[in-house]
Amino acid sequence: MGGVLSLQQPSHLCSCRPPVLRPLTMGGCFSKPKPVELKIEVVLPEKERGKEEPSASGKGSPRAYQGNGTARHFHTEERLPAPYPSPQDCVEAAVCHVKDLENGQMREVELGWGKVLLVKDNGEFHALGHKCPHYGAPLVKGVLSRGQVRCPWHGACFNISTGDLEDFPGLDSLHKFQVKIEKEKVYVRASKQALQLQRRTKVMAKCISPSAGHSGSTNVLIVGAGAAGLVCAETLRQEGFSDRIVLCTLDRHLPYDRPKLSKSLDAQPEQLALRPKEFFRAYGIEVLMEAQVVTVDVRNKKVVFKDGFKLEYSKLLLAPGSSPKTLSCKGKEVESVLTIRTPEDANRVVRLARGRNAVIVGAGFLGMEVAAYLTEKAHSVSVVELEETPFRRFLGTRVGRALMKMFENNRVKFYMQTEVSELRAQEGKLKEVVLKSSKVLRADVCVVGIGAVPATGFLRQSGIGLDSRGFIPVNKMMQTNVPGVFAAGDAVTFPLAWRNNRKVNIPHWQMAHVQGRVAAQNMLAQEAEISTVPYLWTAMFGKSLRYAGYGEGFEDVIIQGDLEELKFVAFYTKGDEVIAVASMNYDPIVSKVAEVLASGRAIRKREVETGDMSWLTGKGS
Repeated sequence: MGGVLSLQQPSHLCSCRPPVLRPLTMGGCFSKPKPVELKIEVVLPEKERGKEEPSASGKGSPRAYQGNGTARHFHTEERLPAPYPSPQDCVEAAVCHVKDLENGQMREVELGWGKVLLVKDNGEFHALGHKCPHYGAPLVKGVLSRGQVRCPWHGACFNISTGDLEDFPGLDSLHKFQVKIEKEKVYVRASKQALQLQRRTKVMAKCISPSAGHSGSTNVLIVGAGAAGLVCAETLRQEGFSDRIVLCTLDRHLPYDRPKLSKSLDAQPEQLALRPKEFFRAYGIEVLMEAQVVTVDVRNKKVVFKDGFKLEYSKLLLAPGSSPKTLSCKGKEVESVLTIRTPEDANRVVRLARGRNAVIVGAGFLGMEVAAYLTEKAHSVSVVELEETPFRRFLGTRVGRALMKMFENNRVKFYMQTEVSELRAQEGKLKEVVLKSSKVLRADVCVVGIGAVPATGFLRQSGIGLDSRGFIPVNKMMQTNVPGVFAAGDAVTFPLAWRNNRKVNIPHWQMAHVQGRVAAQNMLAQEAEISTVPYLWTAMFGKSLRYAGYGEGFEDVIIQGDLEELKFVAFYTKGDEVIAVASMNYDPIVSKVAEVLASGRAIRKREVETGDMSWLTGKGS
């Protein structure tokens, strides 16, 4: 998840600092054209994506923002779209009869140049991109409810009237295509390019506040460039914010898809990037890389970086993420004992493990994902875990055992209810991992995945509140105890609305996206509150496990399906209420449960004990 990594090299800033800093975004500030009212509905070709109308009238909503002491008003940047695509640039076809779909049904239809998701809801037809822009899931297999379609894989939600992304993960929205009814037939008209590319970036403002001459100050400073930081920056631009935004990170890379690190250890930084560098340049989002904040002065609204550079801010988002825990045993400093925080870390693990012996310490999500990936690379893979089964605290003993068996069938050896007592090296290289059970494992590389701690040490003297574990408590609006200072991501605790506002820490990729957006909205005084249902996933040996809800403290697990065949759904209950659900090969059950929980309805234990889930899948009365 989003976080920071302690680097050995001196940190340096890569943008906007006289006289030695050069803007990474290469002139991220632009003049602003005059607003133009658009009176027609258009379907834009893919090359124009990101330029759709900000509202039905074509006008962005003016917002007041207190920037460096001066109230400023601005609109979303508007442009005339390209001329309406000519007939040769578009395709139009009759896709079905009006009676072919019932209300609440979805269907993929073919237009020749690509597929479209056709939806019938409340008597109206809607045509959208058919794949989730996040990882390409077929949305026809998702859940239609409350005017949204929810992705069956990872739970992202899209408005069927606009195609806009309304819940995460992911960054982009769907194209919306024109629909007309003639002689009882449904016709869809779409741009050929939009059909092929299947994603749309929302319209964004550009920076109109030149940084030259006052690069020691910014309107918005974002500390941390994980999902929370990036979504915050993008949301500000989508909402029409045109002042300066600076995003700083300890990483040497632009924001990237961190969950993939442990699932695809060979992936290169450019393959993981969430946005290309041209995106940051185009929208004036300045990125300072390998930049470590060491002090936050909330009284003077100023941060100090490790190399002494000072930057003033008007609004601040803290999204520093977490730092991996390390072993405390003898030999912990041996060269090939690694944690995974960056693409370089992941690549190094694969390089050291190829054809050799790998030991993974920790049978949580990161450790098990790494173990699964290395089975086809390493000579041997061993997992050491203090608990009785993998994932026990999160998924329960029965599900943990079933997953453990899958790993054992793929050559992974487990050493449970023990821990590492010593790491032995020979000529400076790791050779053995000694367990407290006295077992000695051959090892050329040891990957440590035993959890993480919030990377908030730099805030201890700042006056920004921290709890006893180092997390930053925030309210529903992602505000800290200091006005103008917000926090999001792995390092925060926040009130979970559908669990009676219990203060929780949920280090999920999806949750970081949501928190980043809510923080941005409240920087703009929109009074948004976080209310999403947590959703996460993992992939091992080509099989995906999906999870929604918040199951900490569960008392019972109701399992439907076949654990042996890894085709099951597990409901986690506390008292009489279902508080979380996990599944494998049972889509879209997790997305359906997430939708029910998001609607505010409680699911009772007795409803899932019978095995009749027609009420949940929508096939019952």
